[in-house]
Amino acid sequence: MRRLPFRRLVSLATLAVIGVATAGTTAACGDDSASGASGPVTLRLGYFPNITHAPAVVGVEKGIFAEKLGSGVKLETKTFNAGPAAIEAIFSGALDATYIGPNPTVNAFSKSRGEAVRVISGAASGGVALVVRPEITSVEQLRGKKIATPQLGNTQDVALRYWLKEKGLNTTKEGGGDVTIVPQENAQTVETFGSGAIDGAWVPEPFVSRLVNAGGKVLVDERDLWPDRKFVITNLIVSTRFLKAHPDVVKKLVEGQVAANEYVNTRPDEAQQAISTHIGRITGKPLDVKLIKQAWPTLEFTNDPIASSLKTGLDHAVAVGLTQPVNLDGLYDLTYLNEVLKAQGKRQVAQP
Repeated sequence: MRRLPFRRLVSLATLAVIGVATAGTTAACGDDSASGASGPVTLRLGYFPNITHAPAVVGVEKGIFAEKLGSGVKLETKTFNAGPAAIEAIFSGALDATYIGPNPTVNAFSKSRGEAVRVISGAASGGVALVVRPEITSVEQLRGKKIATPQLGNTQDVALRYWLKEKGLNTTKEGGGDVTIVPQENAQTVETFGSGAIDGAWVPEPFVSRLVNAGGKVLVDERDLWPDRKFVITNLIVSTRFLKAHPDVVKKLVEGQVAANEYVNTRPDEAQQAISTHIGRITGKPLDVKLIKQAWPTLEFTNDPIASSLKTGLDHAVAVGLTQPVNLDGLYDLTYLNEVLKAQGKRQVAQP
């Protein structure tokens, strides 16, 4: 499949690591077509234990990846709290593939001069909103207020800054301007909102729902800012090294992604319980199923990486002064995704 070249912009800002890889899981079953003379191929897969990574969480918890990969592949999973940690693991050779957000994806591609990673599938769209105090009813009332984002230059931070700019409100990286943007960890944001230290936050689920439950209200559902209400929040990337060495394993991984998304979309109640259970196993505290159900309608789990939204997001980043030009030709390789979709009689995804 021929790739069409395109040039866009990439964020200079990189996310600070707020977590490290945690213990992995090993599982395998099925055929042994991927095994070599020296034994099974090891696939090290990363993901975040949260709702926006639902296909990954469910795929691991329900054994979907293990089944699709077969006995010839040993699956090792590692969880992360932040994109840079997962990208560093890719760069160091400690990780072969990971579910991750758009900004870390582009940063990895840019830093490696287009060599390190490829996007091989989408995973999720949506699930982001600006939640504010109930007395705030318009964008103009945000003037002089403090609004949190997960981190300077991250996907939600760029979205907020660009939206404010479009509305005529200025911001600075140092926290000045018409609206003070306060980068902080999402878990901290729930606390600072409750204490009155901030007036709102542009965050992903489940923190949107947590802030609403803490007395906030949604002022902007980010889906309303995008064509067809779709924008990438999570995609699946693989290291180019592993892709070249084990293309058959990568195709099986994509089969697992498609199957996991099918499970999430057709069996939502079971998927939500699996997410709660799996997060509890990792963190020691299951995520409240009621909270998962509250957040669920804001998310769409899709195999389409929605490449156009990633490119538009980069345009937004340069508009607020957080990017420089970079050639992203070759970032997407949807060959195996489309082979899997075609074999199942499903609609294929256009190669960017």
